[in-house]
Amino acid sequence: MPRPLWAGAISFGLVTIPVKIVSATEDHDVHFHRVHLADMGRVRTRKVCELDDEVVSQDEIGKGYQIAKDQTVPVTDKELEQMPLPTAKAIEIAAFVDADTIDPVRISDSYYLAADGQVAAKPYTLLRKALERSSKVAVAKFAWHGRERLGLLRIREGAIVLHSMKWPDEVRNPDELAPREVEVSEEEIEQALQLAEGMTIEDLSGFHDEYREALEDIIAAKAEGKPVPALAEDGKQEKGEVVDLMAALNASVKAAKESRGEDGEDATVHEMRPSKKTSRKTPAKKTAASKKSTASKKPAKKSAAKKRSAS
Repeated sequence: MPRPLWAGAISFGLVTIPVKIVSATEDHDVHFHRVHLADMGRVRTRKVCELDDEVVSQDEIGKGYQIAKDQTVPVTDKELEQMPLPTAKAIEIAAFVDADTIDPVRISDSYYLAADGQVAAKPYTLLRKALERSSKVAVAKFAWHGRERLGLLRIREGAIVLHSMKWPDEVRNPDELAPREVEVSEEEIEQALQLAEGMTIEDLSGFHDEYREALEDIIAAKAEGKPVPALAEDGKQEKGEVVDLMAALNASVKAAKESRGEDGEDATVHEMRPSKKTSRKTPAKKTAASKKSTASKKPAKKSAAKKRSAS
């Protein structure tokens, strides 16, 4: 298990459950250093005061809040530590709600809660079973990095998971982003549902980061002094004009069904690319007759213009 990030207790009515927080996810991104290209030396970020242009050491740096353009007030760590924070070492369950009432946009980082010692085993199991049987999630308050946060407790494969959540006033209103109201027929909705059904899978473990894999191949080749692997095309799809929504839905549903196989087992849904026939309209070639008719019309226009100028 990774190193615990926090230690405290879940407060569940009169029940106390000692727990430790460990990260539920891992960062597999490829991280780069900034380097001087001439000699590959690391380029560091210096902390410079913008008033005297002097490099500042860490012990000279503190917190400040700008209340006006030319006025900043300092806030010390001691003042922050003295602020009342009842959830400093507790995850205080405030309520239980149905899981489907939580808006996913409010969910942020995820952490596992590990029982801290044998004394925590029974109350930990009690809370876990209560959440499992009720099909509910617990809403809690907890302190993280010097501020109080809202959290969500749920069960994942026998472990209690803590999701940090946005406060209600931290979620922007999307009203201005919604498109204007348009008419959508029941037949179109039904076809969209069929397409969703045809693309439904039960396991997401097959998804992987192809970009990171390609980047790791490049780094490995450079480290070994080998040529850089040939890169795939930019992956940009040809954008075709959507002429008929129903036709596009019908074609998508048909392709999804074919990809699932006759018996529907071990089916995969492949990426849909616009066909060359529909992705771009190529103008029809002019026939010889049309070229002749066009050629015969041009002199007539010129002669008519000469007559007008002569008159």
